[in-house]
Amino acid sequence: ISEIEEIFSTDLVPGDVMVIPLNGTIMPCDAVLINGTCIVNESMLTGESVPVTKTNLPNPSVDVKGIGDELYNPETHKRHTLFCGTTVIQTRFYTGELVKAIVVRTGFSTSKGQLVRSILYPKPTDFKLYRDAYLFLLCLVAVAGIGFIYTIINSILNEVQVGVIIIESLDIITITVPPALPAAMTAGIVYAQRRLKKIGIFCISPQRINICGQLNLVCFDKTGTLTEDGLDLWGIQRVENARFLSPEENVCNEMLVKSQFVACMATCHSLTKIEGVLSGDPLDLKMFEAIGWILEEATEEETALHNRIMPTVVRPPKQLLPESTPAGNQEMELFELPAIYEIGIVRQFPFSSALQRMSVVARVLGDKKMDAYMKGAPEVIASLCKPETVPVDFQNVLEDFTKQGFRVIALAHRKLESKLTWHKVQNISRDAIENNMDFMGLIIMQNKLKQETPAVLEDLHKANIRTVMVTGDSMLTAVSVARDCGMILPQDKVIIAEALPPKDGKVAKINWHYADSLTQCSHPSAIDPEAIPVKLVHDSLDDLQMTRYHFAMNGKSFSVILEHFQDLVPKLMLHGTVFARMAPDQKTQLIEALQNVDYFVGMCGDGANDCGALKRAHGGISLSELEASVASPFTSKTPSISCVPNLIREGRAALITSFCELALFSIYSLDHFIISILISNMLVLFFSDFHNCAFYSLV
Repeated sequence: ISEIEEIFSTDLVPGDVMVIPLNGTIMPCDAVLINGTCIVNESMLTGESVPVTKTNLPNPSVDVKGIGDELYNPETHKRHTLFCGTTVIQTRFYTGELVKAIVVRTGFSTSKGQLVRSILYPKPTDFKLYRDAYLFLLCLVAVAGIGFIYTIINSILNEVQVGVIIIESLDIITITVPPALPAAMTAGIVYAQRRLKKIGIFCISPQRINICGQLNLVCFDKTGTLTEDGLDLWGIQRVENARFLSPEENVCNEMLVKSQFVACMATCHSLTKIEGVLSGDPLDLKMFEAIGWILEEATEEETALHNRIMPTVVRPPKQLLPESTPAGNQEMELFELPAIYEIGIVRQFPFSSALQRMSVVARVLGDKKMDAYMKGAPEVIASLCKPETVPVDFQNVLEDFTKQGFRVIALAHRKLESKLTWHKVQNISRDAIENNMDFMGLIIMQNKLKQETPAVLEDLHKANIRTVMVTGDSMLTAVSVARDCGMILPQDKVIIAEALPPKDGKVAKINWHYADSLTQCSHPSAIDPEAIPVKLVHDSLDDLQMTRYHFAMNGKSFSVILEHFQDLVPKLMLHGTVFARMAPDQKTQLIEALQNVDYFVGMCGDGANDCGALKRAHGGISLSELEASVASPFTSKTPSISCVPNLIREGRAALITSFCELALFSIYSLDHFIISILISNMLVLFFSDFHNCAFYSLV
């Protein structure tokens, strides 16, 4: 690029090359990174205020597995795409090269544009009470019309004066159709809104309060809604000689400081320092904080002096390093040199949801050979390790932790060949590194439920209000949290629907299997689809005491089912409880699908990724005062789901008030109508008699 020109964001078109400022910016469009690295906050789209590292789009000709005709896709190449509305916090660059990106989508075509469009132009929410109220008013208008015509005809036949006829006939209409009805119904809503304000629930759409009284299903986001925001490190379980050792709680000790396990925890992450504060994925942050190490990054001045980005260095605090006791004067220097124990992160392969793992290449200060460290989903990591290093009871141990609701991460390590130099490592493919590893053990993380979650869900179940979990987290974690919080009872079975799209001439199909069998083997036992409908039907009350079944599926399967298995959608909506790995637009589609089977749906979430669903639901409750509160009709001041029963309670009270007012005004109007007709007839007779008497007196 010879010249850099500053233009308005409205003038950007796909294909333009834009320069990302060094101090960051808010992205005005979707763009793919072609030079440099960016640290981006994507909370606007994902709801997770966690900085994400974006790398430049790799050149297929350099990658061993690169395919010449591979097309760029914003979803597939998410790690290289800067999305509109997200904030670029920091950039890293090579000497003499600017951080550049190519514009790929603008306006409503962007991810943010689609989200904004779903907020601005939602499908109209139809509420039966208001529809019936309008029909009732039309009936009253019809009755008033009959009375109007009857009064006119009756008055003309009795030769009443024109002025009296007009007054009497119009009086019938105003009596029958009560003009005070809308005001009276609004008064009930206003008082309900005041009571909601006192308990910390704010409303921007008062008409929705009545609708909340009808809710019979509530969808909940998981992270930050049912559970706490972050993860806590429960412990580790190392492997030695292909056998699991006992679980250990304390990782920060002198015995483990120079172990490969701790070195993997110190290096295999995507953490970065932003204004001196360590930031990144909560899981990575908790893992790094548990070992108590120190992370140091090169400054911009140091980076500018080199042709490559200088490596990030991690080192343990001095108090953890064992003190050296030299035997003699000649050996003193040898003992003092290794006391500086540092590890440089040479190359990072970012976490990929498709691959379910991340890896780094690192070098310990003074070592000739580099090390490769990898972490990720236990099954994936175990498949890339030497079979002889994986313990025999790996599946059983993993299943035990998963059933308890823990999030399990596996670690692996490999010494690289000495021929791999710094420059070779920068261009090597990911697959060349991530194989033939040694299995090192497991990190066990715990995502704690919020204290009030189980009690609130129990109250909702007692009120016969169904609860559903909609989350962006993994399937197993979502199912375990659903069991922990009481959304799925201990004796209930969970059936996972795995839908596969058409591929290579094969039609789309659905595989059914139990969630419990996922961790037992790589190929879970399938369920005969013919047997599922029978088990889900309750013929009597006694059957309700038996085992119940819940469906669970991820976002990809949900999309395939909506497209290819429309006849199954109602059944899955009636019995689906866990929806994992759901994108923002898929959450909105789920709300619509539930409404199509006549549910009155509430949605409770806290992130910007819930905006579309919060707007589309009959009653959307935001637990955040940020982006989600703009789209949501209700916002709770306390970030707790305890606001849901309070809102439904007030909604039911307002709904009963509206029903009573409707009944009162209808009885009042009809009574007044009948009395008015009778009085009108008496007046007509009176006027006609008076007219006749006056006529005869004149004669």
